[in-house]
Amino acid sequence: QIQLMESGGGTVQAGGSLRLSCAHPGGADHEIYMAWIRQAPGKEQEGVAAFDWDGTTHYADSVKGRFTISQDRAKNILYLQMDSLKPEDTATYYCAADQDPIPWAVVSATGGGYNYWGQGTQVTVSS
Repeated sequence: QIQLMESGGGTVQAGGSLRLSCAHPGGADHEIYMAWIRQAPGKEQEGVAAFDWDGTTHYADSVKGRFTISQDRAKNILYLQMDSLKPEDTATYYCAADQDPIPWAVVSATGGGYNYWGQGTQVTVSS
């Protein structure tokens, strides 16, 4: 079982920034692969950003150039730096993890594929 705990959500004006954090136990015996997923009211889950098996990062087209996924391996924290926020970024953001790498094609198409999820943190961007 991999427990994930997000933090850092809030309300911000358009053009502002937020940084989300996700604390996780780390992979003691094996690597864990992580991503950020979001879901806006009335919409399907959307893959926002993810690490691939080789450390490559992937982003949804809607956030490229504005969001950055990163991780602090020493502290076992996954981050999502969100800049130039837009009202359409308003959603609940989830940290997700799995013991197997999930192809970005799956994450971007389904917004899922991961076995472990945090409770979510709300991001609201006002215009």
